[in-house]
Amino acid sequence: MGLLVGLSGCATVGWYGQAVRGQMEILTQREDIEQLLADPDTPKDKRRALALALEIRQFASDTLALPDNRSYTQYVDLGREAVVWNVVAVPAFDLQPKRWCYPIVGCLSYRGYFRQDRAQALAESLAAQGYDTAVFPVPAYSTLGRFADPVLNTMLGWDDARLAGLIFHELAHQRLFVRGDTDFNESYATFVEIAGIERWLDQRSDQEALRQWRQSQVIAQAFTELLLATRQDLIETYRLELEQAAMESRKAETFAALQKRYHRFRQAHGDQRYDAWMNRDLNNAHLAMVATYQAGVDAFAALFEKTDRDFATFHRIADCIGRQPESTRDGFLASARIPDECGLGGLTP
Repeated sequence: MGLLVGLSGCATVGWYGQAVRGQMEILTQREDIEQLLADPDTPKDKRRALALALEIRQFASDTLALPDNRSYTQYVDLGREAVVWNVVAVPAFDLQPKRWCYPIVGCLSYRGYFRQDRAQALAESLAAQGYDTAVFPVPAYSTLGRFADPVLNTMLGWDDARLAGLIFHELAHQRLFVRGDTDFNESYATFVEIAGIERWLDQRSDQEALRQWRQSQVIAQAFTELLLATRQDLIETYRLELEQAAMESRKAETFAALQKRYHRFRQAHGDQRYDAWMNRDLNNAHLAMVATYQAGVDAFAALFEKTDRDFATFHRIADCIGRQPESTRDGFLASARIPDECGLGGLTP
């Protein structure tokens, strides 16, 4: 998820300016998808993808109880591979990312730029200060319903399930967003994405696509567990408070072990999709956000089952949990315990 533009004590005028210009670029270039579909000059592949986006958009409102507005009914071709690039910075011997604070959304573990060179410049500056840094391309982001978010060229060309998942994920952020709580927000949206894809493929009666997607999820979960295990190994190493040279050596050994584990993973699953991700000079910043997107997905899955897989009820209770104190939200993510005030008796699945 991306950020909303705004000026605060933690956002420099330069950052604010590029954020406003980037958002305005998107808003002023929006084209109505229905008009593009009616235009005989719209290429066939693009026409199919845009028609599919409208189908997914309608399904999100009708079946997943997600916001019904003009988001993803318009299209923008930015002519680049990402809409923004997020910078993540983590201390050399820690897994807690640096945080930047913004109006409306609160403090987040990344800073986004609409130009890759500016994101890279910040990453290099922070690396010179001793941080492990990474720059991640982002294909889409949510303005939390304040604008009609469009389908972007960065989203087209994906397989059907991935396109559906991204739209479900970003609309989930419009449905529920807790200021400053990245773990809660991303776990919620990630679960809605996963459950939404499964419901969508099932209702399309595309059993082969559903089978392939489920198998893909099994492999994705195995890869995530591989990264989380490495992340835990690093956390335990950093707790030892060794001398710097010894710490650097242990850190290098852990990342080398990850590469060996990945080689075995790749042989076991016969899947090459993560090769590009792994063929980078990996550091703490690449692992810092893994837990953010996965930490509470199981808790939301348990909640969904408690609601008999009814999306409207699920969202209502999730919204109630989101209004609770931070300690209560954290407790839910850790144990799936639903607070008494949120309607299911505080039962632990």
